[in-house]
Amino acid sequence: MKSVFQSILIAVVSAACTFMLMKQYYQVPAPIGTTVAQVKPVLTSQEPAQTASVGRKPVNEGPRSWAEQPIDDFVNTSKLVTSAVVNINTLSSSGYRVSSGSGVIISTDGYIITNHHVIEDGATYEVSMFDKRKLEAELIGSDPTTDLALLKVDTRGLKPVLYGDSDQVEVGQWVLAVGNPFNLSSTVTAGIVSAKARNINILRGSYSIESFIQTDAVVNPGNSGGALVNEQGELIGINTAIISESGGYEGYSFAIPANLVRKVVRDIREFGEVQRAILGVGIAEVTGGIATQQSLPGVAGVYVNNVSKGSSAAEAGLREGDVLISINNVNTNSVPELQEQIALFRPGDKISLEFYRNGQKFRRDNVILQSLEEATNR
Repeated sequence: MKSVFQSILIAVVSAACTFMLMKQYYQVPAPIGTTVAQVKPVLTSQEPAQTASVGRKPVNEGPRSWAEQPIDDFVNTSKLVTSAVVNINTLSSSGYRVSSGSGVIISTDGYIITNHHVIEDGATYEVSMFDKRKLEAELIGSDPTTDLALLKVDTRGLKPVLYGDSDQVEVGQWVLAVGNPFNLSSTVTAGIVSAKARNINILRGSYSIESFIQTDAVVNPGNSGGALVNEQGELIGINTAIISESGGYEGYSFAIPANLVRKVVRDIREFGEVQRAILGVGIAEVTGGIATQQSLPGVAGVYVNNVSKGSSAAEAGLREGDVLISINNVNTNSVPELQEQIALFRPGDKISLEFYRNGQKFRRDNVILQSLEEATNR
């Protein structure tokens, strides 16, 4: 009996000792998937958690770019632009809708820019404003070579989008696309500039101008004629086309640069049609072989493979084999870039050319551009 009591006493004492040791030294393990450091309190006075604004810098690193600002900046830019983007329904003479797209208000008195392909088959044009008013628009003029058209509604006091400088657009910068895809009014999407001076061979005609700004902002049917804007809400392009195997958005959308849009609008308002100037050369992209043959500093520029007799280029002294590198000090590293720069001028305007010949760099100033009619009549 005595041995039984001794055994019980020893068991109780052992249990008490074990309990005391466990209380003093054992720590509860952290939950699975969490580290001990993560469950500790975190000081918030230095830098808050960056869950809603990816890539934001600490305050002490200097001014932030638009891409690093809070989400309110997207909101403010959207508010600035959506009221200036309209929905356009193109109607046949019998009143049936033949196409629809978007347009951008560019003046307080009702001028609206859109794509030529949005209005080309129409007899009348119905414009739905941001405030849900429906107005009939007059076609002022259209230019298939740039796929642009100018409409006008009879109203005043509108808030237009301001032009930005599309030459200053950089690959990688944030942009917003605003339009009416599938007749869903006032749709805003965001993306970055993926490339500049893209030629996708979508416009018809020997003198068509394709030097598109490429973006990955979502653009779908109905966005045509809508606005592509920069972080300040300035117009840098008119959304025009997508590349797609499915018929819907696949990551490649294209916009006409705003500097070209501004020139076309100015011509149509003043003359009723676009005033096209040409240089009078046949051109091709510079390849590695051409760069080596012509002793160029790099594979860039536009190769001249033909000079028309009596053209502006001939009078400036250009020859076959020359490589054009700039127009008015703006680099022309590709055929679309050269075409875009020439398209910004009217017949009779004077420009400066820079080009390489046999490894030497030359410059010609005061080169007078001719009209398309002058060139074709020679």
